[in-house]
Amino acid sequence: MNWAIELISQYGYMAIFALLALGILGLPVPDEIIMLFVGYLSSSMVLNYSLSVLVGFAGALTGMMISYFIGSRLGQPVVDKYGKWIGLTPKRFGRVKGWFERFGNWTVLFGYFIPGVRHVTSYISGISGMPFRKYLLVSLVGSSTWSILFISLGFFLGKNLSFT
Repeated sequence: MNWAIELISQYGYMAIFALLALGILGLPVPDEIIMLFVGYLSSSMVLNYSLSVLVGFAGALTGMMISYFIGSRLGQPVVDKYGKWIGLTPKRFGRVKGWFERFGNWTVLFGYFIPGVRHVTSYISGISGMPFRKYLLVSLVGSSTWSILFISLGFFLGKNLSFT
């Protein structure tokens, strides 16, 4: 976590955007902690609250769009070739796709708030062929809500907690 705080401290909004985009792609980035820290920095007037929410939203959405396109272009062949190594047989993945076709919108929306699930839903959306416009709409709602919630939580905790 210290490396992420250091990046944000040195590069500000650019680091926030890049870390969130890479975190959504599945790299080990502590997304929620970063957003809480960004909220704290906003409460101490180091960062602008509105701009922090906008950059957090944009970074998260960018990561989700890249994941979707990777899933739609490369996902099925990768699952077919390497899925068996992690226990993802064609039969199991067929069930996942069927379930996702029924509940995909809700999975993307609520999965955004569950670490680990948020990363997988983007890829599965692309693999399962969820229409892009539908995916984009659900992702816009999920990433904006997530960004506002976690940055606001960090903002209000930072404003109301005294460390002296």
